[in-house]
Amino acid sequence: MGKIIALANQKGGVGKTTTAINLAASLAVLEYKILVVDADPQANSTSGLGFDLKEIENSIYECIVDNIDPKLAILKTEIEHLHVMPSHIDLVGAEIEMLNLPDREYVLGKVLAQVKDDYDFVLIDCSPSLGLITVNALTAANSVIIPVQCEYFALEGLGKLLNTIKIIQSRLNPDLEIEGFLLTMYDSRLNLSNQVVEEVQKHFQDMVFETLISRNIKLSEAPSFGKAVVMYDATSKGAVNYLDLARELLKKNNMAAKK
Repeated sequence: MGKIIALANQKGGVGKTTTAINLAASLAVLEYKILVVDADPQANSTSGLGFDLKEIENSIYECIVDNIDPKLAILKTEIEHLHVMPSHIDLVGAEIEMLNLPDREYVLGKVLAQVKDDYDFVLIDCSPSLGLITVNALTAANSVIIPVQCEYFALEGLGKLLNTIKIIQSRLNPDLEIEGFLLTMYDSRLNLSNQVVEEVQKHFQDMVFETLISRNIKLSEAPSFGKAVVMYDATSKGAVNYLDLARELLKKNNMAAKK
């Protein structure tokens, strides 16, 4: 039975999509079956895994609004074991269309229930907002990874996100857990980076992943080639960091790395 993990932070530019693509690819390289669900209308996970947005016929939008079979929307990537449920700009309008639906917070959960058992992990790349689609993702998820960039305003807004998670735990999804806080864009040469790491570790202690995701030019370049960093440059620091994160996640979930 697949574990559903949402990647959420209403702050943009913290590494959600980078993490969704590269953690998923790393887990797939370790021979786990992975589905990336692109729940962001910007569709960066979709294009970052090599798909032309103009050529996508069925997306998460059609699954949510038109109730199509999610298996018809899922695409295979160049990496064996890694599939994606693509997004589309139409998803912007989905929140309005969902407002009148009964159980509107559970729509995505019902979609994913039809496919999650085909995978070891389902990773949902949430949009940088706390709107209805993100609420759906958190309601559908077993746990949430919260990327936090090692920069000045890192902790700003986290309170709001944690408050939203608490509300969802109390009203919609009592089983939702925090999988961990992931520190991204780390630069060991900068005092500020190290201060943020210390502060987040002090605040959240063992809820913080040990793996730090360093700033890395290959990580930034890979999406423009439609590739995960492990396929673009497997020896780069970014690829090594995400493979370490994949192994740490597996260990946390009492699953052994197959490679």
